[in-house]
Amino acid sequence: MKCIAFIQTKAGQASKASLEAAGFAAGMGETTAVVSGELTGDGGLGNAGVSRVLQGPADLDDSQLARLVSAAATQEGADVVVCAQDHLGKAVAGRVAVRMQAGLVAGVTEAPEGAQFTRNVFSGKASAQVKGTTDKLVITTTPNAIGMPEGTGATAAVEAFNADLGDRKVEVLEAAQPSTEGRAPLPEAELVVSAGRGMKGPENWGIVEGLADAIGATTACSRPVSDIGWRPHHEHVGQTGIAIRPNLYIAIGISGAIQHLAGVNGSKVIVVINKDPEAPFFKAADYGIVGDAFEVVPKLTEAFQVL
Repeated sequence: MKCIAFIQTKAGQASKASLEAAGFAAGMGETTAVVSGELTGDGGLGNAGVSRVLQGPADLDDSQLARLVSAAATQEGADVVVCAQDHLGKAVAGRVAVRMQAGLVAGVTEAPEGAQFTRNVFSGKASAQVKGTTDKLVITTTPNAIGMPEGTGATAAVEAFNADLGDRKVEVLEAAQPSTEGRAPLPEAELVVSAGRGMKGPENWGIVEGLADAIGATTACSRPVSDIGWRPHHEHVGQTGIAIRPNLYIAIGISGAIQHLAGVNGSKVIVVINKDPEAPFFKAADYGIVGDAFEVVPKLTEAFQVL
């Protein structure tokens, strides 16, 4: 089987989510990566199992990217296209599926078993086994679900690639990346410390950031916190915010409304800190601490700092 992996880059390197997608594709068959724009070396793709990299032009809109990926799939005779299940990956995957007249399996969370794929349904409350019935298939992989591929130590050959991309339909006037202060972006973060209205005000967020710094985590928040302006909206996790699947999710002063749980219940380990023993979040927690966050969190931070 031949596969195409659509790769997004940052500072010339493949993003973590894209490396996971590339490793997933390489597990299915011979994989060629498609990249738009800047790339340093092979961007780490050979180590993820990719045999070749096709490097296209920079600054393409979603429609042009879909044309680029579709053209690469046609040239390589690929049966499968794999993208990361993020904002851009979803925009490209749907367009590629239409162009290739392929089936689309979105949000895959495990390596395939034969021709079957596992994906979450009902806001992560259950999983489904899905089988593609078309000759060609487009797949998106959920970040932090598949895991990083085992390094092969190989280097992929990089080739310039172009195709009939059509006219640009969207002009980006300005792009601004939210500041993460050196922390991993939320969709890719393996450790997350999140807090809610139990913090009582933005002036108290220092203890949340202190714990995050102590364990090398990314900070997040509940929707009410971002809605009232205590924290920026790009930190909002939940059903209406960013869905995440970290290895560790620490929730401080968050009651655990179903909308919030829907966005974080894929976390491998959930730790809840809340002074209300009846908080719904405790039912979903792997570990729970009933106590005042202003007393518990500083002690946790101190303990981690001495490790």
